[in-house]
Amino acid sequence: MASNRDGDPSLGYLTRKDTEVKLPRPTRVKNKTPAPIQITAEQILREARERQEAEIRPPKQKITDSTELADYRLRKRKEFEDLIRRVRWNISVWIKYAQWEESQKDFNRARSVWERALEVDYRNHTLWLKYAEVEMKNKFINHARNVWDRAVTLLPRIDQLWYKYIHMEEMLGNVAGARQIFERWMGWMPDQQGWLSYIKFELRYNEVERARGIFERFVQCHPKVSAWIRYAKFEMKNGEVARARNVYERAVEKLADDEEAEMLFVAFAEFEERCKETERARCIYKFALDHIPKGRAEDLYRKFVAFEKQYGDKEGIEDAIVGKRRFQYEDEVRKNPLNYDAWFDYIRLEESVGNKERIREVYERAIANVPPAQEKRYWQRYIYLWINYALYEELDAEDIEQTREVYRECLNLIPHEIFSFAKIWLLAAQFEIRQLNLKGARQVLGNAIGKAPKDKIFKKYIEIELQLGNIDRCRKLYEKYLEWSPENCYAWSKYAELERSLSETERARSIFELAIAQPALDMPELLWKAYIDFEISEGEYDRTRELYKRLLDRTKHLKVWISCAKFEASAMEEQKLCVQNARRVFEKALNYFRMSAPELKEERAMLLDEWLDMEKSFGQLGDVSLVEPKLPKKLKKRKQIASEDGLAGYEEYIDYVFPEEAHAHNLKILEKAREWKRQKLASGAED
Repeated sequence: MASNRDGDPSLGYLTRKDTEVKLPRPTRVKNKTPAPIQITAEQILREARERQEAEIRPPKQKITDSTELADYRLRKRKEFEDLIRRVRWNISVWIKYAQWEESQKDFNRARSVWERALEVDYRNHTLWLKYAEVEMKNKFINHARNVWDRAVTLLPRIDQLWYKYIHMEEMLGNVAGARQIFERWMGWMPDQQGWLSYIKFELRYNEVERARGIFERFVQCHPKVSAWIRYAKFEMKNGEVARARNVYERAVEKLADDEEAEMLFVAFAEFEERCKETERARCIYKFALDHIPKGRAEDLYRKFVAFEKQYGDKEGIEDAIVGKRRFQYEDEVRKNPLNYDAWFDYIRLEESVGNKERIREVYERAIANVPPAQEKRYWQRYIYLWINYALYEELDAEDIEQTREVYRECLNLIPHEIFSFAKIWLLAAQFEIRQLNLKGARQVLGNAIGKAPKDKIFKKYIEIELQLGNIDRCRKLYEKYLEWSPENCYAWSKYAELERSLSETERARSIFELAIAQPALDMPELLWKAYIDFEISEGEYDRTRELYKRLLDRTKHLKVWISCAKFEASAMEEQKLCVQNARRVFEKALNYFRMSAPELKEERAMLLDEWLDMEKSFGQLGDVSLVEPKLPKKLKKRKQIASEDGLAGYEEYIDYVFPEEAHAHNLKILEKAREWKRQKLASGAED
């Protein structure tokens, strides 16, 4: 409670309650309909302006004699002193007090206020600046010097105080005094801007030797590249080429390993270039490229290339460009030897140059960086290094034995028991075929099937043997393929297709029978379709019906029923018989969906739509009246959606109501009415 009663110093010893802003309570608008008469914002502002009361201003006080003036001053001073007692730390109050005393031309009192303010907070450099400006404005030079001298003694790290002090002395023509202040400042080792200001000051009075001496001290205080470059440019501006070169050489000795050394070398080379010393400039560029890390030498490389384009010959230009990129790639692959994209770019660069030895060297260095983990995802980029190496040896270097050796080494390196790459096996086999070495190609593909069988390898090997007309080899390969992957419907279909193309109908049929007898298949619908299409193409309609019967024993899918009906409708027999068979299939399907799967209403509706379309396609033989009474009615219904938090809402769905369901519903209503009537009669009899 005591803390609430006591004043807060930050609020001028007023309590929080005194300074609290009380806002009017917002009124709740109950009627939100628009008013019959609308007004614009402009009207509101105009009315507010008209109704605004005149601003209350204090009356102007006219002082007529010295007594009134003394009273006025006493009253103002009392106000300021009271305010200072309340908010002693508020510097703006002190400044206003001092400036008011200054306006009364009472400078001794003003100085007293400034001094009292500095006792409160002498670290506030704004106070010193205002104090000194008052003294300067009223031409109290010695007083101003005294203020500046105390300010820079107490706050030597505030550059603005030094600048203002020096500027005042220079405006007064006291050059020696300004120089002395600069020397005092330099003893505190300020930043670069302070030193440069001193140098510019000396140059304004043509003191070149003094400026040179300051530059020497500057580069010792701030041994940075930018400082040395400024020093060298200063000497160059004064026509001292030898001195400028000496400055650059001393800078290179001291800062060759600095992070900003690139900037120094570029400036040195450009200096020599301006002096027409192209050989010196070239040597500087080359020295820099050998000593600076490649990641920090981008600008240097660009400048070197531009220099060579301007002063060098064709060979020098190409060497500069390639050398620049070569250094970049070397830096990248040194940082991360497993960055295969960098190796690809490096190899592409060397291939554009065309030096076979260098290309082979880079390829060998690249493939030596084997991925550390035996996981296929880490090898997927790496393996293309081997592929590109083999293709380079075959197509560009035209070294057949070296190409064969590359493929052999690559295949020996891959851990085939964990994973393999069909692409490498196939490229090696195709290479042998291009060399007309069929035995070698068969050996490669045979090893592939033995070590790491894959779909691609089987397909390519079969394709090669088929092109060569070796049917027995194709059959053996298909047998191996199916032995390795008995669930592969593609392989079964292709094997049967091969036998059919050779007019081996019974063999093809046997293959299909073996295929559908497999316990697991990846795409059984494709296999059954291929078998059915095969029998239809052979004109074996009875066998096809038998196949459909066997398929319907396994699955009662809607598509199978529709396919079977379409087959019966299009069978090359008497048309009337076809129509009857198709209707029989539709009736069986409809009976199944009605009796065994009543929940599949949508499939049943689709089946009836197909049947209706087929009856229409029969023409005169068709009878849509068989189907139309069975068609359902579509009803839009809503059902609740349940979520973890409870009910999430409703969603609409289409429901199908079939005729027999509607009839059963009507019977239920009639039965309920009879029961109600019986109950009514029984209760009347009791009464």
